Amino acid sequence: MKPEVRILADPNQLAHEAAVEFARLATDSIKARNVFRVALSGGSTPKSLYSLLANGEPWRSELPWDKLHFFWSDERHVPPDHPDSNFRMANEAMFSKLVIPTENIHRIRGEEDDPAKAADEYKQDLEKSFHLIANQLPRFDLVLLGLGTDGHTASLFPDSDALSEREHFVAANWIAKLNAWRITLTFPLLNNAAHVLFLVSGSEKANILRAVLENDNVNQYPAQSIRPTSGRLLWLVDREAGASLSATVQNSSITK
Repeated sequence: MKPEVRILADPNQLAHEAAVEFARLATDSIKARNVFRVALSGGSTPKSLYSLLANGEPWRSELPWDKLHFFWSDERHVPPDHPDSNFRMANEAMFSKLVIPTENIHRIRGEEDDPAKAADEYKQDLEKSFHLIANQLPRFDLVLLGLGTDGHTASLFPDSDALSEREHFVAANWIAKLNAWRITLTFPLLNNAAHVLFLVSGSEKANILRAVLENDNVNQYPAQSIRPTSGRLLWLVDREAGASLSATVQNSSITK
């Protein structure tokens, strides 16, 4: 299935559109299974979404927050109160403003000395939370992702070992250019999601967005390997990020 692309006027409109999608998927999932499981992303664009969900209406008052379970697509190898922590960002922007059961927030323990241990503990949490049997993959109702200027997504960076990981659905990934460990979901799990939503804003993302969306013949960038096997892939981008897209892509997109 080809990805859908929507071009929004600005970051505020992008966040609003993302909130509408989030709420619709949450409502549908809860109606069908009484639970909504979402993997969050770090970054400034998702932060705007989290803040809008926590403070804006109708989302703040109408979403059944006790039925939402929050996970992460990746985490830095830092404690939860560290400025770089993806958990801290989501907590400050959203969780601290809402009443959500503690057991519904499934953070990655980035404070573990051994990142491989953090990855294994998170794998066990996923297996328990999704009630998996042997060799099953978790199926998220929604995975939120961003796009780096180098084409990375989650913590799947170019030339990193986790790009080729097919056995484990959570990995400790050494990022040489950052001289740092990351804990990340891997392609088999990400591509098993029911819905994947990329949020991309800013002119600095324009060139890489075009390369990822329009270079079908070469799998050069990690984000190009996000192809849900039986799910939907939607890109929400603002006008600045979408400025370099070809006329063919822009004309086939929904523009708001």
